[in-house]
Amino acid sequence: MTGAAGQSQRSAQPGAAPAPGRRLKIAVVGAGSATFSLGLVKDLCLTERLKGSLVAFMDVDGGRLANITALAERYSRELGADLRFERTTDRAEALGGADFVINTADARGHYHQRAMRELTARHGYYYGAASIGAFYNFRLMLGVARDMEAICPDAWLIQSGNPVFDGTTLMTRLTRTKIIGLCHGHYGYLEIARTLGLDPARITWEAPGVNHCIWLTHFLHDGADAYPLLDRWIEAEGPRYWQTHVAERTHDIQLSRGTINMYHLFGLMPIGDSPRQAGWWYSTDIETKKRWFGEPWGGPDTELARPVHVAGLEQRLAQVAAVLRDPAASVADVFGRTRTREQQVPIIDALANNAGGTFQVNVPNAGGLLDGVAPDVAVELQARIDATGVHPLRPTPLPKKIVLEQIAPKVLQMERGLEAFLSGDRSMLLYNILDNHQTRSYDQAVGVLEDLLAMPGHEEAAAHYGVK
Repeated sequence: MTGAAGQSQRSAQPGAAPAPGRRLKIAVVGAGSATFSLGLVKDLCLTERLKGSLVAFMDVDGGRLANITALAERYSRELGADLRFERTTDRAEALGGADFVINTADARGHYHQRAMRELTARHGYYYGAASIGAFYNFRLMLGVARDMEAICPDAWLIQSGNPVFDGTTLMTRLTRTKIIGLCHGHYGYLEIARTLGLDPARITWEAPGVNHCIWLTHFLHDGADAYPLLDRWIEAEGPRYWQTHVAERTHDIQLSRGTINMYHLFGLMPIGDSPRQAGWWYSTDIETKKRWFGEPWGGPDTELARPVHVAGLEQRLAQVAAVLRDPAASVADVFGRTRTREQQVPIIDALANNAGGTFQVNVPNAGGLLDGVAPDVAVELQARIDATGVHPLRPTPLPKKIVLEQIAPKVLQMERGLEAFLSGDRSMLLYNILDNHQTRSYDQAVGVLEDLLAMPGHEEAAAHYGVK
């Protein structure tokens, strides 16, 4: 069957009064993220059926962990929510007795990523075009999944940290853990609807693919195809929009000149984060980035945008610290009283309390749901989720053009990265750099790889990728 979710995708049994659910333990790995963890707490507080749940925050940064936990406790009290919290820097302790585990952790963080980009720039690569792959995050993800096999084998893992595509594929192949990968890029359809002046509540949509490479196969307004409305907007308003639109958010690229160019080139609209990786020719330097993705930053993946994004995260942490210093401050006034659009808590509610709904998830392509992709590769599509589990919905097939020019190359790149990680074959890291369009010579690729592996903080990766 084909699924087409709308704005109400997270709701279950509209109009029915929620019945109290069973008490759960929800472990959050990487809980030091203020934006994510506070949003999660907000959603938990506002979900009646999850009353009485225990939230176990785990992070290696004890200071951030203490602040987030203290703020969560205050927020829960202000809203009158029956939630309990505990914190630990020990992952096994957090996982003990867990019903659900949310992994949002990044093993190295923003500043290390910046140091890598600065190093690769010295070798002639723009904005981190050369890398050693996701060695540390792969190891972290596998560690969490394998710990869950031993400590809480019946729990669900909700993978919310990148790389979702690669990591979900890796963990589902190598462990028996029940895993759902999540990203919020699919909400790009809302930006299209709002720009066209359409009520999002009257939109139904479908955007299958693989994570960060999903395509709008269905875009309906009141049941009628809304693509002609988009085409008319592009013709009548597009040129003026691209000349005058100034992004207020670094990720504001859904209607950019580059995204529309991809639509015309590939035949469907790329959604959310998909335009960021659809073609090397959009991302060769800052001038090119601005041409395709607009002012003032040229999209999220530039030396201008990333500091703005990181500053926003640091501002959030400063907000947390300021509220904690002021016992009279209202946490709810600062951080709000409405649910986020994130899917983690609604999915937990659906699985634990049968509050069924349709969600956008990353799961293995079992049964060949997405044409042209192997069954053990994670695909992103809609699924019906309730107490009986996760039931993926067969999507509209993607055009063969998109499968050949976008999906297949991304799957191949993912497979090379996983094989390099699993085998320790250093030459596969080198091949990925040689295959990059910014590489001008073999010596350039060898030089940047050697320097990346010699970086402080990469000692374990350097040992893992010995010469084969």
